[in-house]
Amino acid sequence: MPLRDDVQIVSVDDHVVEPPNVWVDRLPAKFKDRGPTSVRTPEGRDIWMIDGVPNPSVGLNAVAGKKHEEYGLEPTAYDDMRAGCYTIADRIADMDVDGIHAQLCFPSLPGFAGSTFFNMADKELAKACVSAWNDWCIEEWCAGMPGRQIPLALVPYWDIPATVAEAERVIAKGARTISFTEMPHKFGLPSYHTKEWDGLFAVLNEAKVPLSIHFGSGGGPVVPADAPFTTAIAMYGLNSVMATMDLCNTRIFERFPNLKFALSEGGIGWMPYALERMDYTWERHRYYTGMADAMKPSDIFRNHIYGCFIHDDAGLHNVDRIGEDNIMFEGDYPHSDCNWPHARKMLAESLANVPDAIARK
Repeated sequence: MPLRDDVQIVSVDDHVVEPPNVWVDRLPAKFKDRGPTSVRTPEGRDIWMIDGVPNPSVGLNAVAGKKHEEYGLEPTAYDDMRAGCYTIADRIADMDVDGIHAQLCFPSLPGFAGSTFFNMADKELAKACVSAWNDWCIEEWCAGMPGRQIPLALVPYWDIPATVAEAERVIAKGARTISFTEMPHKFGLPSYHTKEWDGLFAVLNEAKVPLSIHFGSGGGPVVPADAPFTTAIAMYGLNSVMATMDLCNTRIFERFPNLKFALSEGGIGWMPYALERMDYTWERHRYYTGMADAMKPSDIFRNHIYGCFIHDDAGLHNVDRIGEDNIMFEGDYPHSDCNWPHARKMLAESLANVPDAIARK
């Protein structure tokens, strides 16, 4: 269907490049000198210093409007980005140009789920950095244009009691989703098969707030050291496949029937095979693996797991095998997968052969 003027587009995965004031303005006084501070290098690039450790911004994080030939991994500067990367008024203007009514933004410096803070030695400073980012996102970035930005929050997932407390705090402040790591077990944390996360899940289940698990939040893919970076970028979506297969073979949702997981930037084209494979193995192997009375993986998926796409003809050609209610759209502004300023046009082309009612969803 053509995307008519009355169709509003909501993107469930975009990104914000934090402006220099985020932590300077909001960290407690005892942490201000050690928290993230933006510094201009002699080469004219802007990097973050955190407790004396440099954290350069990656150029691919802010390429909206650039030609593909201009992409690169070298650190960048605010002057080299569109102002919409880090200023809310300019972001709204860029959304209007792109035809996007509302969007959900993941962080940049913290990592998609807060991995930068997870890796810090001083975990008290790390927790303070998480809370400061959450307050900035909800009170400044999203409040700057209500209804156009959907509040997302981080949690200090290395500390489960603190995670539960922060989830309760930010949900009360208006957070609509919590960003979380795809595969906590990869970092030595309890897996989804334990009950260690039940406190967090109980809060989310009661509030009906989903967890958003962005690809890469569970670590990078395993690629040969001499492979080009295109290999890694192409393989990141496999994290979403693995996380989905893991979640659909847990007992979480029996205890928390309102809990939802949203896969961010993982695509949807792989879903028909994954659903078929999970059910096939479940039918054959559930009796001796303790899963005889477990929910069928594809039923878990359709009731609890949601994917999104930027440009994914394979998935859109198999909507009936995935489920029309499990598919969302993402723009990925200003990252290297984004199509700004042509997102609406390209989405219309992608949906040309999708029935009107499904396309509107």
